Amino acid sequence: MDVILFLIFAAIAVVAAINVVVQTHPISSAVSLIGVMGSLAVLYLLLGAEFIAAAQVIVYAGAVMVLFVFVIMLLNAGAEARVGRSFVASLLGAPVLIALLAVLAWVVERIYPRGTTVHFGGFTGGSAQAVGRALFTTYLLPFEITSILVLIAIIGAVVLARKEID
Repeated sequence: MDVILFLIFAAIAVVAAINVVVQTHPISSAVSLIGVMGSLAVLYLLLGAEFIAAAQVIVYAGAVMVLFVFVIMLLNAGAEARVGRSFVASLLGAPVLIALLAVLAWVVERIYPRGTTVHFGGFTGGSAQAVGRALFTTYLLPFEITSILVLIAIIGAVVLARKEID
């Protein structure tokens, strides 16, 4: 059952990711990106990382995508104009893509030998307690440095916004 769910949500993530690139209207791309984020959250749940799945939905599919949509609306970005494609690009595009993917798969197969397979639900470090313990013990310094950088970015945004008003 886990493999079937994985295949379904992996397919949804791939189709939505392709739709992000193919869409000409930015709002449609943002909605497709929300679909990718939601599918990734379900994949995290299948792996047993409940906290990371919840953070994926709350932070990325929620807050970041709302920010993206607001920026798109503030910029008043319309749909892209269709531009004619060259004959060479449409003739060679698919074969070159398939060749590139084949070479990439061959390189990955050579560099990374086959290891153990993933067991669904076998990861036990995805709970809120495990993430919190790791965040405030092992990764305390990077966590604090990141929070200082975010604070500096917020202060910079306030200063830049204030200069525009004056």
